[in-house]
Amino acid sequence: MPLNPDSSTLIRSLRRIRSTSGNEYAKPFYKWAGGKTQLLHEFDLRFPQTLRTGALDRYVEPFIGGGAVFFFVMQLFPFRESVICDANEELVLTYQVIRQDVDALINLLKDFQSRYDALDEEGRKDLYLNVRSDLNGDRKGFDFSQYGTAWVERAAQLLFLNKTCFNGLFRVNSSGEFNVPFGKYRNPGIVHECNLRLVSALLQNTTILHGDFSRCLEYIDDQTFVYLDPPYRPLSASSSFTAYSRDGFSDQDQVRLKEFFDSVDRLAASVMLSNSDPRNEDPTDYFFDDLYQQYRIERVLAKRIINSNAEKRGAISEIIVMNYSE
Repeated sequence: MPLNPDSSTLIRSLRRIRSTSGNEYAKPFYKWAGGKTQLLHEFDLRFPQTLRTGALDRYVEPFIGGGAVFFFVMQLFPFRESVICDANEELVLTYQVIRQDVDALINLLKDFQSRYDALDEEGRKDLYLNVRSDLNGDRKGFDFSQYGTAWVERAAQLLFLNKTCFNGLFRVNSSGEFNVPFGKYRNPGIVHECNLRLVSALLQNTTILHGDFSRCLEYIDDQTFVYLDPPYRPLSASSSFTAYSRDGFSDQDQVRLKEFFDSVDRLAASVMLSNSDPRNEDPTDYFFDDLYQQYRIERVLAKRIINSNAEKRGAISEIIVMNYSE
């Protein structure tokens, strides 16, 4: 199974997006662990036919993360509306700010870019650590339930840290504090004004929720396409990377998600799920094969990106589960 099978479908799809939205199209604004950009061509080959015919007019993604699939499908297919959700309140805050106050956010990011560019490496590290300290220090008393100007400043801090931290990770500790070290990049792109404006426009008809994936069920019916991209099940005890949210995601949560998948299926919606393949490490581990045995399961190859050892970043198998056959 080649890592990059004929990607002409994806290339044609991206050209279609460009032809309808000009030379630019909205793309993920965060560097995000586990982002799905590299798998878009695999997903595109497996989207339901009813999506291509326009029979599905609502898109729901309960684990929005960096949003690679969201941005792809929302600009490719004629959805009337969308619903996105995530358990990470910082992530949800950023989406809300980009939708509501993109101009103010861009101005703050431009200021960060100017300050960063004027410093030497030691000064840049100090700026990074000061911003990280401010972000974490303000967290305890921060009101994530009431939108206000403080949200804009916090979104700018988060995006600045994401573009200048090590490996572009979004990782928090058990207290919810951002704990990624400085990245030492010479020319990080801290502000991408055109993309942020495109994202803001795309989010205008999007409902943005914070919380558990189960919150999305009320928005799903037989004219909905649902994509599920939960925190991946660790391939081994040392490979877990679910710390984008302080609560993690256990095997019990994976089972609960399967029950959600069943509920979506009973509503006659079309649903696709992606996850790690435990058989990469243990050929006898049929956790997902058993869990989703009544559904269509396919395996594709993806590059392992999150690993401190570069030699262990080769192609590995991931699974795609679907409740439709076409």
